[in-house]
Amino acid sequence: MELRNVGTSGLKVSTLGIGCNNFGGRLDYAKSEAVVHAALDHGVTHFDTADVYPMGDGGASEQHLGKALGTRRVDAVIASKFGLPMKEGQGGSRRYIMQAVEASLKRLDTDWIDLLYFHTPDADTPIDETLRAMDDLITSGKVNYIAGSNFAPWQTVEVHYVARELGTNRFIATQEQYSLLTRNVEEETIPLCQKYGVGLIPFFPLESGVLSGKYKVGEDLPKGSRLDISKPLADKFLNDDNLKTAAKLAEVAKAEGKELIDLAFAWLLRDKVVPSVIAGASTPAQVARNAEAVAWQMSDEQVTATAEVFG
Repeated sequence: MELRNVGTSGLKVSTLGIGCNNFGGRLDYAKSEAVVHAALDHGVTHFDTADVYPMGDGGASEQHLGKALGTRRVDAVIASKFGLPMKEGQGGSRRYIMQAVEASLKRLDTDWIDLLYFHTPDADTPIDETLRAMDDLITSGKVNYIAGSNFAPWQTVEVHYVARELGTNRFIATQEQYSLLTRNVEEETIPLCQKYGVGLIPFFPLESGVLSGKYKVGEDLPKGSRLDISKPLADKFLNDDNLKTAAKLAEVAKAEGKELIDLAFAWLLRDKVVPSVIAGASTPAQVARNAEAVAWQMSDEQVTATAEVFG
């Protein structure tokens, strides 16, 4: 599998990243382990988790990931996050960051985290305090690189300039929702990533399955599917406009001998500012299918044909 640098940093990750948010929730340990091992066997190096995953039972995802990696830890790039509410606290204060990272290292059963994200901005803590704490974690060897998630474009730029002023390490990546159906990052976030050497790492690339091809206009939801099980996700992603656009995109993919899922991944990876796309998987078969999808390198003509769907 192709490896790409995250922004202008030296960190390389596989173009497919495994979202581990369901480890310890929908997936028990045996299923989590099967997904991790299948990913490694397909050349995936990038595993994305957080202290709060799975939501509502924080900590289990990191525990499952660390245990499943075992002696193959050296083959993996572990990305984790802090900042959202845990029993111990939340936010970006120095005191909390140090506690949160120590707890994550223990759950992951590792000595270091490759990429540490500030999960969401904290209005109650100056960003210079957060940056200094994260920088000290790099100096101590407990973290290799730092990044932000769910940051507004102006906040990402602010971090860049504050880090330069302080002489600390800067964020090498920003993690945002981005897909063929959710493209607001194209207006400001992508240009700033290109200007400042920041990698854009998308999540929800398949819009919770809408871009997998399994949902059709006027048809009942497949029994047991993600959007059948979760009404909040269905309310967020499932509407006629999205399904109609997905159907048109599926025709573009079909003309190239591909499927909609291939187009969903390949289109995001057409831009080198995107080093890796994060997608969850519940079975080894899904890992294999996603790994196949990221291998497609679209031509300029194929990118143009895709753009024409949106007028």
